[in-house]
Amino acid sequence: MVSRNDEEELAVIKEWWQRNGKPLLAGGALALIAVLGWQGWQKYQANQSQGASMLYQQLLETALTPSGKPDVAKVAELAGKLKGEYGGTHYAQYGSLFVAKVAVEAGELNDAEAELQSIVDSPADDTLAEIARQRLARVLAADGKADEALKLLENDADKAYLAGREELKGDLLVKLGRTDEAHAAYLKAKEALSEDAAVGGLQLKIDDLAKGDA
Repeated sequence: MVSRNDEEELAVIKEWWQRNGKPLLAGGALALIAVLGWQGWQKYQANQSQGASMLYQQLLETALTPSGKPDVAKVAELAGKLKGEYGGTHYAQYGSLFVAKVAVEAGELNDAEAELQSIVDSPADDTLAEIARQRLARVLAADGKADEALKLLENDADKAYLAGREELKGDLLVKLGRTDEAHAAYLKAKEALSEDAAVGGLQLKIDDLAKGDA
């Protein structure tokens, strides 16, 4: 037999459940949905990464042929798929680097500039940003736009990229006939290199400019 005290306690529990039971269930359901959603998102990301990786591998095989003559149309098609299905990812942007490379080899400098500029504008990471920036500068210089290329390198570079950036500046300044500035850039590039780094080619550039001043 249920005592009066038991009945009162049950009534209190029932009242509490009416007030709090549904919110607790809703909260638990939301928590479960959040967990399942996170697991689903991780699975989606893994599938995305795998799909992008496979497509990028196809692009590599198409762009880096033993003959050295890639199928330009196929490279563009695969890169387009990477951009369309995995836009903004590292794979898509590395694909753009290959498209730019093939475009340069085909003499299509404007196409190469467009591909590289798209990475510079929204890079997936700092390394891609610097690779694209330096390659774009070289393409611009090859297209007779050395001044524009030099402006592209005006912003500060991370220490890891400083040597390459300064050597490239030197090359552009030589092209523009500004040899004193070029010499200074080459020296700065040499100073940025580690002690065990190879400096042969860079040293030759420095020595050539020094001879010119003699």
